[in-house]
Amino acid sequence: MTAHDFSFPGIAGGEIRLADFAGRPLLLVNTASECGFTPQYAELQALWSRYRDRGLVVIGVPSNDFGAQEPDDEAAIKAFCSKGFGVDFPMTVKQTVIGGEAHPLYRWMVEELGEVAAPKWNFHKLLIAPDGSLAGLWASAVKPLDREITTTIDGLLDDAAR
Repeated sequence: MTAHDFSFPGIAGGEIRLADFAGRPLLLVNTASECGFTPQYAELQALWSRYRDRGLVVIGVPSNDFGAQEPDDEAAIKAFCSKGFGVDFPMTVKQTVIGGEAHPLYRWMVEELGEVAAPKWNFHKLLIAPDGSLAGLWASAVKPLDREITTTIDGLLDDAAR
């Protein structure tokens, strides 16, 4: 089993099937509109803009799991992200990302890697390699354009191009 075995309902409709992105790195980030880390949407959009032509896919996963900081419905979330931050990367409908009711991908990650893989707060970053394996995890405080993240993404994109 890999991350490519999972899918999410898309905030814009349809399914976001991770298998559709096989061969490309994926950055999944559990997001929230009323969090101190919410300004990271701007850096996520910048990361998406910088790397999408090379193959990176950024996927936002809205969640109300931490501090009830994503209380709105999908239409409001989508409008907030678009108007406030120009977000045009794919986003899922609101998901549970921790505990027994978490989306199956998040439960699978914890089964595979232990509790270190579980988000501890909003804007936890999960990088999936082109083969569907986990390539990196970063805590909420690590900004999307942090050198550690961009260096890891560059390495995955360079490997995929070979």
